[in-house]
Amino acid sequence: MTDRDVDADVAVVGAGPVGQALAILLAQSGHRVTVLERRPEPYRLPRAVHFDDEIARAFAGMGIGPELARITETADAYDWRNADGATLLHFDWGGLGPGAWPTANMFGQPELEAVLAERAAALGVTVRRGCQVVGISEEHAPDGDADRGHVRLTLQSAGLPDGPAPGTLTARYVVGCDGANSFVRDHLGGTVTDLGFQYDWLIVDVVPHEPRPWHPTNLQLCDPARPTTMVSGGPGRRRWEFMRLPHETTADLDTPEAAWRLLAPWDVTPDTATLERHTVYTFAARWAECWRSGRVLIAGDAAHLMPPFAGQGMCSGIRDAANLAWKLDLVLTGRAAEALLDTYTSERAAHVRNAIAISVELGNVICLADPAAAALRDEYLLKAGGDPEVALPPIPPAVLGPGVLHTDADGIPIGTAGQRTEQARVTDATGRTDRLDQITGPGFVVATTTGLDLTPETTALLTTLGAHIVHITEPGHLAPPAPDGCPVRVVTDTDGFYLPHMRANGHEIAVVRPDHYLFGTAATAAELPALLHALAAALHLRDPAPA
Repeated sequence: MTDRDVDADVAVVGAGPVGQALAILLAQSGHRVTVLERRPEPYRLPRAVHFDDEIARAFAGMGIGPELARITETADAYDWRNADGATLLHFDWGGLGPGAWPTANMFGQPELEAVLAERAAALGVTVRRGCQVVGISEEHAPDGDADRGHVRLTLQSAGLPDGPAPGTLTARYVVGCDGANSFVRDHLGGTVTDLGFQYDWLIVDVVPHEPRPWHPTNLQLCDPARPTTMVSGGPGRRRWEFMRLPHETTADLDTPEAAWRLLAPWDVTPDTATLERHTVYTFAARWAECWRSGRVLIAGDAAHLMPPFAGQGMCSGIRDAANLAWKLDLVLTGRAAEALLDTYTSERAAHVRNAIAISVELGNVICLADPAAAALRDEYLLKAGGDPEVALPPIPPAVLGPGVLHTDADGIPIGTAGQRTEQARVTDATGRTDRLDQITGPGFVVATTTGLDLTPETTALLTTLGAHIVHITEPGHLAPPAPDGCPVRVVTDTDGFYLPHMRANGHEIAVVRPDHYLFGTAATAAELPALLHALAAALHLRDPAPA
Protein backbone atom coordinates (compact mmCIF):
# COMPACT_ATOMS: atom_id res chain seq x y z
CA MET A 1 0.00 0.00 0.00
CA THR A 2 1.53 3.31 -1.06
CA ASP A 3 1.31 6.58 0.83
CA ARG A 4 -1.59 7.77 -1.31
CA ASP A 5 -3.46 4.48 -0.94
CA VAL A 6 -4.07 5.07 2.76
CA ASP A 7 -7.02 7.23 3.80
CA ALA A 8 -4.87 9.60 5.86
CA ASP A 9 -1.27 10.25 6.73
CA VAL A 10 -2.29 10.52 10.38
CA ALA A 11 -5.53 9.55 12.10
CA VAL A 12 -6.11 11.42 15.34
CA VAL A 13 -8.55 9.79 17.75
CA GLY A 14 -10.27 12.46 19.80
CA ALA A 15 -11.28 16.02 18.90
CA GLY A 16 -10.45 17.76 22.16
CA PRO A 17 -7.86 20.57 22.30
CA VAL A 18 -4.90 18.17 22.11
CA GLY A 19 -6.25 16.22 19.15
CA GLN A 20 -7.21 19.39 17.30
CA ALA A 21 -3.84 21.00 18.00
CA LEU A 22 -1.97 17.98 16.65
CA ALA A 23 -4.20 17.89 13.56
CA ILE A 24 -3.57 21.58 12.89
CA LEU A 25 0.20 21.31 13.25
CA LEU A 26 0.34 18.34 10.90
CA ALA A 27 -2.01 19.93 8.37
CA GLN A 28 0.09 23.10 8.37
CA SER A 29 2.98 20.92 7.21
CA GLY A 30 0.87 19.60 4.33
CA HIS A 31 -0.22 16.24 5.72
CA ARG A 32 -3.62 14.61 5.30
CA VAL A 33 -5.24 14.32 8.72
CA THR A 34 -8.49 12.68 9.77
CA VAL A 35 -9.85 13.26 13.27
CA LEU A 36 -12.20 10.60 14.66
CA GLU A 37 -14.48 11.73 17.46
CA ARG A 38 -17.12 9.61 19.17
CA ARG A 39 -19.26 12.60 20.23
CA PRO A 40 -21.73 13.58 17.50
CA GLU A 41 -21.45 17.27 18.44
CA PRO A 42 -18.82 19.37 20.21
CA TYR A 43 -19.14 19.17 24.00
CA ARG A 44 -20.64 22.49 25.07
CA LEU A 45 -19.75 22.56 28.76
CA PRO A 46 -16.54 23.91 30.38
CA ARG A 47 -13.67 21.66 31.41
CA ALA A 48 -10.08 22.98 31.24
CA VAL A 49 -9.83 26.69 32.14
CA HIS A 50 -6.13 27.66 32.08
CA PHE A 51 -3.15 27.76 29.78
CA ASP A 52 0.17 29.53 30.25
CA ASP A 53 2.34 31.71 28.03
CA GLU A 54 4.15 28.72 26.53
CA ILE A 55 0.87 27.27 25.31
CA ALA A 56 -0.34 30.66 24.07
CA ARG A 57 2.88 30.74 22.04
CA ALA A 58 2.09 27.28 20.68
CA PHE A 59 -1.46 28.33 19.78
CA ALA A 60 -0.10 31.39 17.98
CA GLY A 61 2.07 29.03 15.94
CA MET A 62 -1.12 27.23 14.92
CA GLY A 63 -2.48 30.44 13.46
CA ILE A 64 -5.00 31.34 16.16
CA GLY A 65 -2.99 33.98 18.01
CA PRO A 66 -5.30 36.84 17.01
CA GLU A 67 -8.27 34.98 18.53
CA LEU A 68 -6.75 34.42 21.97
CA ALA A 69 -7.55 37.84 23.42
CA ARG A 70 -11.22 37.38 22.51
CA ILE A 71 -11.64 34.02 24.23
CA THR A 72 -9.40 34.50 27.28
CA GLU A 73 -9.22 36.53 30.46
CA THR A 74 -5.75 37.11 31.90
CA ALA A 75 -5.14 36.44 35.57
CA ASP A 76 -2.86 38.81 37.46
CA ALA A 77 -2.33 36.62 40.50
CA TYR A 78 -3.05 33.29 42.15
CA ASP A 79 -3.36 33.78 45.91
CA TRP A 80 -3.61 31.11 48.59
CA ARG A 81 -5.29 32.21 51.80
CA ASN A 82 -6.10 30.46 55.04
CA ALA A 83 -9.43 30.36 56.86
CA ASP A 84 -8.69 33.76 58.45
CA GLY A 85 -8.02 35.39 55.09
CA ALA A 86 -4.27 35.70 55.60
CA THR A 87 -2.15 35.23 52.46
CA LEU A 88 -0.17 32.02 52.62
CA LEU A 89 1.25 32.21 49.09
CA HIS A 90 1.12 34.84 46.38
CA PHE A 91 1.92 33.81 42.80
CA ASP A 92 2.48 36.85 40.61
CA TRP A 93 0.96 36.07 37.21
CA GLY A 94 0.88 39.61 35.90
CA GLY A 95 2.38 40.72 32.60
CA LEU A 96 3.98 38.60 29.92
CA GLY A 97 5.73 35.31 30.51
CA PRO A 98 8.95 34.07 28.86
CA GLY A 99 6.98 33.16 25.74
CA ALA A 100 6.02 36.83 25.27
CA TRP A 101 2.33 36.03 25.86
CA PRO A 102 0.33 36.61 29.06
CA THR A 103 1.54 34.44 31.93
CA ALA A 104 -1.89 33.07 32.80
CA ASN A 105 -4.79 32.81 30.37
CA MET A 106 -8.20 31.74 31.65
CA PHE A 107 -10.63 30.42 29.05
CA GLY A 108 -13.72 28.37 28.36
CA GLN A 109 -12.96 25.11 26.60
CA PRO A 110 -15.98 25.22 24.25
CA GLU A 111 -14.80 28.58 22.89
CA LEU A 112 -11.22 27.37 22.44
CA GLU A 113 -12.36 24.19 20.71
CA ALA A 114 -14.52 26.22 18.34
CA VAL A 115 -11.53 28.37 17.34
CA LEU A 116 -9.34 25.30 16.86
CA ALA A 117 -12.05 23.58 14.83
CA GLU A 118 -12.39 26.57 12.51
CA ARG A 119 -8.63 26.64 11.96
CA ALA A 120 -8.52 22.88 11.32
CA ALA A 121 -11.34 23.16 8.78
CA ALA A 122 -9.53 25.97 6.97
CA LEU A 123 -6.50 23.69 6.63
CA GLY A 124 -8.55 20.83 5.18
CA VAL A 125 -8.55 18.53 8.22
CA THR A 126 -11.28 15.88 7.94
CA VAL A 127 -13.35 15.44 11.10
CA ARG A 128 -15.65 12.44 11.44
CA ARG A 129 -18.00 12.79 14.41
CA GLY A 130 -20.15 10.10 15.97
CA CYS A 131 -17.40 7.69 14.97
CA GLN A 132 -15.90 5.32 17.54
CA VAL A 133 -12.69 3.33 17.14
CA VAL A 134 -13.23 -0.26 18.24
CA GLY A 135 -10.26 -2.01 16.66
CA ILE A 136 -6.63 -1.22 15.80
CA SER A 137 -4.26 -3.35 13.73
CA GLU A 138 -0.85 -2.45 12.36
CA GLU A 139 -0.21 -3.89 8.90
CA HIS A 140 3.15 -4.20 7.17
CA ALA A 141 4.02 -4.01 3.49
CA PRO A 142 4.34 -7.43 1.78
CA ASP A 143 7.88 -6.65 0.71
CA GLY A 144 8.88 -5.77 4.28
CA ASP A 145 9.43 -2.09 3.45
CA ALA A 146 9.01 -0.43 6.84
CA ASP A 147 8.18 2.90 5.19
CA ARG A 148 5.06 1.46 3.58
CA GLY A 149 3.37 0.06 6.64
CA HIS A 150 0.09 1.45 7.92
CA VAL A 151 -2.55 1.09 10.62
CA ARG A 152 -6.11 -0.11 10.01
CA LEU A 153 -8.80 1.21 12.34
CA THR A 154 -12.14 -0.52 12.74
CA LEU A 155 -14.93 2.00 13.24
CA GLN A 156 -18.53 1.92 14.33
CA SER A 157 -21.27 4.41 14.99
CA ALA A 158 -21.03 5.79 18.52
CA GLY A 159 -24.51 4.68 19.54
CA LEU A 160 -26.33 6.85 17.03
CA PRO A 161 -29.20 5.33 15.05
CA ASP A 162 -28.39 7.50 12.03
CA GLY A 163 -24.62 7.63 12.60
CA PRO A 164 -21.93 6.54 10.18
CA ALA A 165 -21.98 2.93 9.08
CA PRO A 166 -19.33 0.55 10.44
CA GLY A 167 -16.19 0.57 8.38
CA THR A 168 -12.43 0.93 8.40
CA LEU A 169 -9.91 3.71 7.97
CA THR A 170 -6.24 3.33 7.12
CA ALA A 171 -3.50 5.74 8.13
CA ARG A 172 0.26 5.74 8.20
CA TYR A 173 0.17 6.69 11.90
CA VAL A 174 -2.50 6.84 14.59
CA VAL A 175 -2.38 9.09 17.65
CA GLY A 176 -4.83 8.54 20.49
CA CYS A 177 -5.86 11.84 22.06
CA ASP A 178 -8.95 10.16 23.45
CA GLY A 179 -8.79 11.15 27.09
CA ALA A 180 -8.41 9.46 30.44
CA ASN A 181 -10.40 6.38 29.36
CA SER A 182 -8.40 6.02 26.18
CA PHE A 183 -9.16 3.07 23.92
CA VAL A 184 -5.87 3.63 22.10
CA ARG A 185 -3.87 3.50 25.35
CA ASP A 186 -5.58 0.25 26.31
CA HIS A 187 -4.65 -1.14 22.89
CA LEU A 188 -0.98 -0.27 23.50
CA GLY A 189 -1.03 -2.06 26.84
CA GLY A 190 1.76 -1.59 29.32
CA THR A 191 1.62 -0.44 32.89
CA VAL A 192 0.26 2.77 34.33
CA THR A 193 2.13 4.38 37.21
CA ASP A 194 -0.24 5.85 39.81
CA LEU A 195 1.14 8.02 42.62
CA GLY A 196 -1.94 7.34 44.74
CA PHE A 197 -2.96 11.00 44.94
CA GLN A 198 -6.76 10.89 44.79
CA TYR A 199 -9.23 13.44 46.06
CA ASP A 200 -12.83 14.06 45.00
CA TRP A 201 -13.76 17.66 44.22
CA LEU A 202 -17.07 19.16 43.17
CA ILE A 203 -16.50 21.30 40.07
CA VAL A 204 -19.04 24.10 39.64
CA ASP A 205 -19.15 26.47 36.66
CA VAL A 206 -21.43 29.49 36.77
CA VAL A 207 -22.28 32.41 34.49
CA PRO A 208 -22.84 35.55 36.61
CA HIS A 209 -25.81 37.63 35.47
CA GLU A 210 -23.86 40.87 35.91
CA PRO A 211 -20.12 41.63 35.62
CA ARG A 212 -18.45 41.58 38.99
CA PRO A 213 -14.83 42.27 39.99
CA TRP A 214 -12.91 39.43 41.59
CA HIS A 215 -9.68 40.23 43.42
CA PRO A 216 -7.53 38.34 42.99
CA THR A 217 -8.72 36.75 39.76
CA ASN A 218 -7.76 33.31 41.06
CA LEU A 219 -7.96 32.33 44.72
CA GLN A 220 -7.19 29.15 46.64
CA LEU A 221 -8.87 28.98 50.05
CA CYS A 222 -6.83 26.63 52.24
CA ASP A 223 -9.50 26.15 54.88
CA PRO A 224 -9.56 22.66 56.44
CA ALA A 225 -13.30 23.07 56.89
CA ARG A 226 -13.58 23.02 53.11
CA PRO A 227 -10.57 23.52 50.78
CA THR A 228 -11.96 25.61 47.92
CA THR A 229 -10.72 26.94 44.60
CA MET A 230 -12.20 30.06 42.97
CA VAL A 231 -10.93 31.00 39.51
CA SER A 232 -11.96 32.61 36.28
CA GLY A 233 -13.59 30.28 33.79
CA GLY A 234 -12.84 32.64 30.94
CA PRO A 235 -14.77 35.74 29.86
CA GLY A 236 -18.17 35.81 31.56
CA ARG A 237 -17.62 32.66 33.64
CA ARG A 238 -16.45 31.75 37.15
CA ARG A 239 -15.45 28.37 38.52
CA TRP A 240 -15.52 27.00 42.05
CA GLU A 241 -14.03 23.70 43.15
CA PHE A 242 -14.98 22.25 46.55
CA MET A 243 -13.11 19.32 48.08
CA ARG A 244 -15.22 16.42 49.30
CA LEU A 245 -14.74 16.03 53.05
CA PRO A 246 -14.14 12.63 54.66
CA HIS A 247 -17.67 12.34 56.06
CA GLU A 248 -19.34 13.10 52.70
CA THR A 249 -20.19 10.90 49.76
CA THR A 250 -20.02 11.78 46.09
CA ALA A 251 -23.81 11.65 45.98
CA ASP A 252 -23.95 14.24 48.78
CA LEU A 253 -22.09 16.75 46.61
CA ASP A 254 -23.14 16.06 43.04
CA THR A 255 -26.46 17.90 43.08
CA PRO A 256 -27.57 21.42 42.10
CA GLU A 257 -28.75 21.95 45.67
CA ALA A 258 -25.28 21.20 47.07
CA ALA A 259 -23.68 23.47 44.49
CA TRP A 260 -25.90 26.42 45.37
CA ARG A 261 -25.43 25.81 49.10
CA LEU A 262 -21.64 25.92 48.74
CA LEU A 263 -21.76 28.98 46.46
CA ALA A 264 -23.99 31.02 48.80
CA PRO A 265 -21.16 32.44 50.99
CA TRP A 266 -19.86 34.25 47.90
CA ASP A 267 -23.26 35.76 47.14
CA VAL A 268 -23.66 33.50 44.16
CA THR A 269 -27.30 32.38 44.04
CA PRO A 270 -29.91 31.48 41.42
CA ASP A 271 -30.81 35.18 41.46
CA THR A 272 -27.29 36.33 40.56
CA ALA A 273 -25.93 33.54 38.36
CA THR A 274 -26.76 30.59 36.12
CA LEU A 275 -25.44 27.18 37.10
CA GLU A 276 -23.81 25.93 33.91
CA ARG A 277 -22.24 22.71 35.16
CA HIS A 278 -21.64 20.67 38.30
CA THR A 279 -19.79 17.40 38.53
CA VAL A 280 -17.63 15.52 40.99
CA TYR A 281 -14.19 14.81 39.56
CA THR A 282 -11.47 12.67 41.09
CA PHE A 283 -8.11 14.39 40.92
CA ALA A 284 -5.38 11.84 40.19
CA ALA A 285 -1.67 11.66 39.38
CA ARG A 286 -0.65 8.94 36.97
CA TRP A 287 0.99 8.27 33.63
CA ALA A 288 1.26 5.49 31.10
CA GLU A 289 4.68 3.91 30.71
CA CYS A 290 4.09 3.11 27.02
CA TRP A 291 3.31 6.07 24.75
CA ARG A 292 4.14 4.39 21.45
CA SER A 293 4.11 0.99 19.82
CA GLY A 294 5.10 1.03 16.16
CA ARG A 295 2.77 3.39 14.31
CA VAL A 296 0.36 3.90 17.20
CA LEU A 297 0.93 6.65 19.78
CA ILE A 298 -0.93 8.48 22.55
CA ALA A 299 -0.94 12.05 23.82
CA GLY A 300 -2.67 14.26 26.38
CA ASP A 301 -4.89 12.72 29.07
CA ALA A 302 -4.53 9.36 27.34
CA ALA A 303 -0.88 9.44 28.42
CA HIS A 304 -1.00 11.32 31.74
CA LEU A 305 -3.25 12.85 34.38
CA MET A 306 -2.40 15.32 37.12
CA PRO A 307 -4.11 17.42 39.81
CA PRO A 308 -5.17 20.87 38.55
CA PHE A 309 -3.36 22.97 41.15
CA ALA A 310 -0.54 24.06 38.83
CA GLY A 311 -2.88 24.44 35.85
CA GLN A 312 -0.74 22.15 33.68
CA GLY A 313 -3.10 19.34 32.62
CA MET A 314 -4.15 20.57 29.18
CA CYS A 315 -0.88 22.48 28.84
CA SER A 316 1.03 19.21 29.05
CA GLY A 317 -1.15 17.71 26.34
CA ILE A 318 -0.51 20.63 24.00
CA ARG A 319 3.21 20.19 24.64
CA ASP A 320 2.81 16.56 23.59
CA ALA A 321 1.23 17.68 20.32
CA ALA A 322 3.92 20.29 19.69
CA ASN A 323 6.67 17.75 20.34
CA LEU A 324 5.17 14.99 18.24
CA ALA A 325 3.99 17.01 15.23
CA TRP A 326 7.36 18.11 13.90
CA LYS A 327 8.86 14.66 14.42
CA LEU A 328 6.00 12.99 12.56
CA ASP A 329 6.48 15.56 9.80
CA LEU A 330 10.15 14.60 9.35
CA VAL A 331 9.28 10.90 9.32
CA LEU A 332 6.26 11.22 7.03
CA THR A 333 8.26 13.21 4.49
CA GLY A 334 11.05 10.62 4.50
CA ARG A 335 13.66 13.02 5.85
CA ALA A 336 14.12 11.12 9.13
CA ALA A 337 14.00 7.47 10.10
CA GLU A 338 11.16 6.21 12.28
CA ALA A 339 13.62 5.90 15.18
CA LEU A 340 13.14 9.64 15.69
CA LEU A 341 9.71 8.88 17.15
CA ASP A 342 11.36 7.05 20.04
CA THR A 343 12.41 10.46 21.36
CA TYR A 344 8.77 11.52 21.74
CA THR A 345 8.24 9.29 24.77
CA SER A 346 11.69 9.77 26.27
CA GLU A 347 11.48 13.57 26.09
CA ARG A 348 7.87 14.10 27.07
CA ALA A 349 7.55 11.44 29.77
CA ALA A 350 10.37 12.99 31.80
CA HIS A 351 8.98 16.49 31.31
CA VAL A 352 5.42 15.59 32.28
CA ARG A 353 6.52 13.73 35.41
CA ASN A 354 8.04 16.99 36.58
CA ALA A 355 4.69 18.73 36.07
CA ILE A 356 2.84 15.95 37.89
CA ALA A 357 5.27 16.09 40.82
CA ILE A 358 4.78 19.86 41.17
CA SER A 359 0.99 19.47 40.97
CA VAL A 360 1.02 16.80 43.66
CA GLU A 361 3.22 18.89 45.97
CA LEU A 362 0.83 21.80 45.64
CA GLY A 363 -2.10 19.48 46.23
CA ASN A 364 -0.54 18.14 49.41
CA VAL A 365 -0.45 21.70 50.74
CA ILE A 366 -4.04 22.44 49.74
CA CYS A 367 -5.89 19.22 50.51
CA LEU A 368 -5.60 19.32 54.28
CA ALA A 369 -8.86 18.70 56.10
CA ASP A 370 -7.20 18.16 59.49
CA PRO A 371 -7.25 21.44 61.50
CA ALA A 372 -4.07 20.66 63.43
CA ALA A 373 -2.10 19.83 60.27
CA ALA A 374 -3.49 22.93 58.57
CA ALA A 375 -2.43 25.12 61.53
CA LEU A 376 1.15 23.88 61.24
CA ARG A 377 1.08 24.51 57.50
CA ASP A 378 -0.23 28.04 58.01
CA GLU A 379 2.41 28.84 60.60
CA TYR A 380 5.20 27.73 58.27
CA LEU A 381 3.89 29.54 55.19
CA LEU A 382 3.10 32.78 57.02
CA LYS A 383 6.70 32.98 58.23
CA ALA A 384 7.77 32.92 54.58
CA GLY A 385 5.77 36.07 53.90
CA GLY A 386 3.74 34.58 51.06
CA ASP A 387 6.77 34.18 48.80
CA PRO A 388 6.63 30.83 46.96
CA GLU A 389 10.38 30.93 46.30
CA VAL A 390 10.98 31.03 50.06
CA ALA A 391 8.13 28.81 51.24
CA LEU A 392 8.23 26.01 48.69
CA PRO A 393 11.09 23.64 47.96
CA PRO A 394 13.15 24.52 44.86
CA ILE A 395 11.32 23.52 41.72
CA PRO A 396 13.63 22.03 39.11
CA PRO A 397 13.29 23.48 35.63
CA ALA A 398 11.04 21.61 33.23
CA VAL A 399 13.68 19.96 31.05
CA LEU A 400 13.05 17.43 28.31
CA GLY A 401 14.28 13.91 28.82
CA PRO A 402 16.83 12.24 26.51
CA GLY A 403 16.18 12.88 22.84
CA VAL A 404 16.95 15.52 20.24
CA LEU A 405 19.30 17.51 22.46
CA HIS A 406 22.96 18.48 22.24
CA THR A 407 24.75 16.29 24.75
CA ASP A 408 28.26 15.45 25.83
CA ALA A 409 29.89 12.04 25.39
CA ASP A 410 28.03 10.74 28.46
CA GLY A 411 24.64 11.83 27.12
CA ILE A 412 24.32 14.78 29.52
CA PRO A 413 22.69 17.87 27.96
CA ILE A 414 25.17 20.67 27.38
CA GLY A 415 24.24 23.97 28.96
CA THR A 416 20.51 24.65 28.78
CA ALA A 417 19.76 22.17 25.99
CA GLY A 418 16.31 20.73 26.55
CA GLN A 419 14.86 23.81 28.21
CA ARG A 420 12.22 25.95 26.54
CA THR A 421 13.43 29.14 24.96
CA GLU A 422 12.18 32.64 25.56
CA GLN A 423 11.15 35.06 22.85
CA ALA A 424 10.78 38.80 22.44
CA ARG A 425 9.93 41.29 19.72
CA VAL A 426 12.18 41.94 16.76
CA THR A 427 11.92 44.22 13.74
CA ASP A 428 12.60 42.92 10.24
CA ALA A 429 13.95 44.69 7.17
CA THR A 430 10.46 45.84 6.13
CA GLY A 431 9.96 47.65 9.42
CA ARG A 432 7.53 45.08 10.79
CA THR A 433 7.81 44.57 14.56
CA ASP A 434 6.41 41.41 16.11
CA ARG A 435 7.28 38.43 18.26
CA LEU A 436 10.11 36.42 16.69
CA ASP A 437 7.86 33.41 15.99
CA GLN A 438 5.51 35.55 13.93
CA ILE A 439 8.44 36.94 11.94
CA THR A 440 10.02 33.56 11.13
CA GLY A 441 7.01 31.24 10.98
CA PRO A 442 7.13 27.62 12.24
CA GLY A 443 10.18 25.37 12.01
CA PHE A 444 13.75 25.14 13.21
CA VAL A 445 15.42 28.47 13.95
CA VAL A 446 19.14 29.18 13.90
CA ALA A 447 19.55 32.46 15.75
CA THR A 448 22.93 34.12 15.34
CA THR A 449 24.58 37.33 16.45
CA THR A 450 27.47 36.93 14.03
CA GLY A 451 28.09 36.33 10.34
CA LEU A 452 28.04 32.74 9.09
CA ASP A 453 30.34 31.07 6.57
CA LEU A 454 28.41 27.88 5.85
CA THR A 455 29.73 24.86 4.01
CA PRO A 456 27.62 23.38 1.19
CA GLU A 457 26.84 20.40 3.42
CA THR A 458 25.66 22.60 6.26
CA THR A 459 23.58 24.70 3.91
CA ALA A 460 22.02 21.54 2.46
CA LEU A 461 21.10 20.31 5.93
CA LEU A 462 19.47 23.58 6.92
CA THR A 463 17.56 23.57 3.64
CA THR A 464 16.41 19.98 4.23
CA LEU A 465 15.08 20.98 7.62
CA GLY A 466 13.47 24.15 6.28
CA ALA A 467 15.34 26.03 9.01
CA HIS A 468 15.07 29.79 9.44
CA ILE A 469 18.41 31.56 9.88
CA VAL A 470 17.90 34.76 11.83
CA HIS A 471 20.74 37.26 12.23
CA ILE A 472 19.93 39.45 15.23
CA THR A 473 21.57 42.87 15.30
CA GLU A 474 21.47 46.08 17.27
CA PRO A 475 18.91 48.58 16.00
CA GLY A 476 20.47 50.53 13.13
CA HIS A 477 23.21 47.98 12.46
CA LEU A 478 23.56 46.10 9.19
CA ALA A 479 24.37 42.40 9.03
CA PRO A 480 27.01 40.99 6.68
CA PRO A 481 25.87 39.43 3.39
CA ALA A 482 24.06 36.08 3.59
CA PRO A 483 25.93 32.91 2.57
CA ASP A 484 25.32 31.84 -1.01
CA GLY A 485 22.21 29.70 -1.38
CA CYS A 486 21.16 30.10 2.24
CA PRO A 487 18.84 33.03 2.90
CA VAL A 488 19.29 34.82 6.19
CA ARG A 489 16.61 37.00 7.72
CA VAL A 490 18.09 40.08 9.38
CA VAL A 491 16.19 41.48 12.35
CA THR A 492 16.95 44.01 15.04
CA ASP A 493 16.63 43.27 18.74
CA THR A 494 13.69 45.60 19.38
CA ASP A 495 13.18 44.70 23.04
CA GLY A 496 16.88 44.46 23.82
CA PHE A 497 16.50 40.85 24.92
CA TYR A 498 18.33 38.51 22.56
CA LEU A 499 21.75 40.11 22.31
CA PRO A 500 22.28 40.59 26.08
CA HIS A 501 20.87 37.12 26.75
CA MET A 502 23.17 35.38 24.29
CA ARG A 503 26.23 37.34 25.45
CA ALA A 504 25.48 36.56 29.09
CA ASN A 505 25.26 32.86 28.27
CA GLY A 506 28.43 32.81 26.19
CA HIS A 507 27.12 31.84 22.78
CA GLU A 508 26.76 33.50 19.41
CA ILE A 509 24.41 30.90 17.91
CA ALA A 510 21.37 29.02 19.22
CA VAL A 511 19.57 26.21 17.41
CA VAL A 512 15.92 26.12 18.45
CA ARG A 513 13.56 23.26 17.63
CA PRO A 514 10.09 23.77 16.11
CA ASP A 515 8.51 23.25 19.55
CA HIS A 516 10.63 26.16 20.90
CA TYR A 517 12.91 23.96 23.01
CA LEU A 518 16.65 24.49 22.72
CA PHE A 519 18.64 21.88 20.84
CA GLY A 520 21.97 23.51 21.61
CA THR A 521 24.26 26.49 21.25
CA ALA A 522 27.60 27.36 19.67
CA ALA A 523 30.04 29.79 21.25
CA THR A 524 31.31 30.88 17.82
CA ALA A 525 30.37 30.45 14.18
CA ALA A 526 33.22 27.98 13.78
CA GLU A 527 31.40 25.56 16.10
CA LEU A 528 28.16 25.58 14.11
CA PRO A 529 29.02 22.72 11.68
CA ALA A 530 29.74 20.38 14.59
CA LEU A 531 26.52 21.44 16.32
CA LEU A 532 24.50 20.76 13.18
CA HIS A 533 26.27 17.43 12.70
CA ALA A 534 25.05 16.46 16.18
CA LEU A 535 21.55 17.65 15.27
CA ALA A 536 21.47 15.53 12.13
CA ALA A 537 22.50 12.46 14.13
CA ALA A 538 19.93 13.11 16.85
CA LEU A 539 17.21 13.48 14.22
CA HIS A 540 18.12 10.18 12.54
CA LEU A 541 18.22 12.00 9.22
CA ARG A 542 18.41 9.74 6.20
CA ASP A 543 20.86 11.96 4.32
CA PRO A 544 24.46 12.06 5.51
CA ALA A 545 25.09 14.63 8.19
CA PRO A 546 27.51 17.45 7.45
CA ALA A 547 31.13 16.87 8.34
